[in-house]
Amino acid sequence: MRTVIFDLDGTLADTSGDLIAAANTCFRGLGLGDLLDPVRDAATALRGGRAMLKLGFSRVDGFGADEVDRQYPILLAAYADDIDTHTTLYPGAMEAVARLKRDGYAVGIATNKPEGLAEMLMRSLGVRTDFASLIGADTLPVRKPDPEHHFEAVRRAGGDPRRSLLVGDTATDRDTSRNAGVPSVLVTFGPGREDVLALESDATIDSYGELHDVVARLIG
Repeated sequence: MRTVIFDLDGTLADTSGDLIAAANTCFRGLGLGDLLDPVRDAATALRGGRAMLKLGFSRVDGFGADEVDRQYPILLAAYADDIDTHTTLYPGAMEAVARLKRDGYAVGIATNKPEGLAEMLMRSLGVRTDFASLIGADTLPVRKPDPEHHFEAVRRAGGDPRRSLLVGDTATDRDTSRNAGVPSVLVTFGPGREDVLALESDATIDSYGELHDVVARLIG
């Protein structure tokens, strides 16, 4: 079966606001106030918790890699406590997923968000059952950009890795697809459009209304 695997953060959903709020909880706990801005720093938020902590600590003196390690589990706990206050699915995302499924494609998720948090978020958004698989950062011994992360998401969705592609928004997603020998489609409607275009993926889309035709062209 032909299969489309989606990244989560920055691809299916804009999770940046809740991620930044969790990071700022860490900074406030250290007496530093809110070091990250939900608009200006949205692109960093979508690269994950450690990236946010590193960026915040780069704006003050006296905090290094050890503090990132100490704060990371605190960030995850804060995020789990308030995971969907600001998060929204991107316009047209679920309509695009439904159309793919109607036309015989399997669909799944491969994310570098911890699996438990990804499951929690997708259930909270009411769309977990729309995807046949969900692979998180800690599901396997490897994570993106290791191709096995993508392959396992395809297999669990009931698909054929040789007839699959990955929809994402970062260099990690592009590199995962290249390592897997499958096409990549990157979305440009999140933060950092020009950065996404510079990644030279197999295709880009400016809205989910374009996805079906791109998928059909790339994997039939």
